Amino acid sequence: MQPLEFSGDFICGRFQPSDNPDEEWEVHSPANLKDTVIRLNAKYSHVDRAVQAAREAYLPWAHLGIAGRKEHLLRLKEVYLAGAGELAEIISRETGKPLWETKGEAQGLVNKIDITLNQSLKLVEEVEVKDALPGVSGFIRYKPRGVMSVIGPFNFPAHLPNGHIIPALITGNTVVFKPSDKTPATGQWMAQAFAKAQFPPGVFNLVQGQVETGKRLVTHDGVDGVLFTGSYEVGLKIKQDTLTHFRKILALEMGGKNASIVWDDADMKKAVYESLVGSFMTSGQRCSCTSRIILHRKVRDQFIDQFYTNAKKIKIGHWREPVFMGPLISSDSVEKFIRYQEIAKREGAESLMRGKALSLEHEGYYVTPSINLVAKFDPQSVYQKSEIFGPNVAIFTVDDFDEALAINNSSGFGLVMSLFTQNRALYEKALIEAQVGVLNLNRTTNGASSRLPFGGMNKSGNDRPSGHFAVQYTTVPVATLEDNTGFTGGSLPVGLPFEYKD
Repeated sequence: MQPLEFSGDFICGRFQPSDNPDEEWEVHSPANLKDTVIRLNAKYSHVDRAVQAAREAYLPWAHLGIAGRKEHLLRLKEVYLAGAGELAEIISRETGKPLWETKGEAQGLVNKIDITLNQSLKLVEEVEVKDALPGVSGFIRYKPRGVMSVIGPFNFPAHLPNGHIIPALITGNTVVFKPSDKTPATGQWMAQAFAKAQFPPGVFNLVQGQVETGKRLVTHDGVDGVLFTGSYEVGLKIKQDTLTHFRKILALEMGGKNASIVWDDADMKKAVYESLVGSFMTSGQRCSCTSRIILHRKVRDQFIDQFYTNAKKIKIGHWREPVFMGPLISSDSVEKFIRYQEIAKREGAESLMRGKALSLEHEGYYVTPSINLVAKFDPQSVYQKSEIFGPNVAIFTVDDFDEALAINNSSGFGLVMSLFTQNRALYEKALIEAQVGVLNLNRTTNGASSRLPFGGMNKSGNDRPSGHFAVQYTTVPVATLEDNTGFTGGSLPVGLPFEYKD
């Protein structure tokens, strides 16, 4: 496949290449290192230009009103629909994800527009409060914040940033988007979609770049909010870099170390299947992937036998092939994945299925799934509490549900937990005691609904859930008291002998 043409940054309604860039790099497909996806560059000063364009476009866009903004988003929806096949191929080339999976991601962009317009906006509708004060009506209204910076991840390079962008735009904000430097072609495709949908210049802007570009964007004085999806380490750095930027809203979704608890009354066939999907879909490169399975001792042997048998059958390969797992995103990810196998071994875990690098027809960053049996829970264990972001799962055995919850809560993360049981009382206990923002019953940790909030606790987020609730962090609630009566004199405060002379 031929490299895609780099168009430059998208600023104020047009693509603007740089003749004198500050950095240059190229992206090779992790599924086939001979496939050069795109060669590109970045100009740091473009961050200033993009933010300025967004600032100038903000008030006209905000005053356009929801009805006017909705027309633009519905045009964008049609562009998304028409280009879904092309987008899926670009995402597959950049990430290595199987085509069946990226087709679903491309469709997710369309769904996000529908759900936001038809459901999420209800969360920020005007509310009248009769007699908020005696004889005075009160209103709760929501207004946009201003310029939102959106920092995208590599694993869902279109769907996850789109989950910030669409709510931000419909509520009246303007956007500067920086894609992951591993998936810039996906970001460029999205900018082209906004151009085709004829959004007003400056409403949506895109800047490409690596670490320095991202830092300049999130710390820019002209930015009113940072909407981020990525690792805890990067999210923490954003928090530190903006510590004195008190007025900026931060919505940080920062990964997970998710657990599935399989109890002795579970539907075992379903628990095994859902856990396979949870552990190894997207090669384990989802913030919601299952990286720990906590088994009741009575079902331990049965579950492990079936889980291991089926894990060995997983098909791994190039994204055009009928495979379940593609590659990891980079050589660094492969190195980390292999390194954690050794850490697990040093800390006493038994390797049931060893993760290793694979040599396939296409040279890429392919690895096999790995399964480790943990004999003893250790809250200080590096392996047991680290997010590996690869197809690795640790299996624990417990006798007591409180012990299972303690293991779930031990990692410092708090995104998703799944519970496989027929016992509703255990589920209700977990609703209170499991330190997670998402709790699933009898289904995988993977796969969230845009009709629900999505976000975590502790190291997984900062209480700004995305999904259905995204319209809340892109707006400011405004309280108003409206008194339309004339002056009656009434009872005056003590010590205020008010007199008005015509």
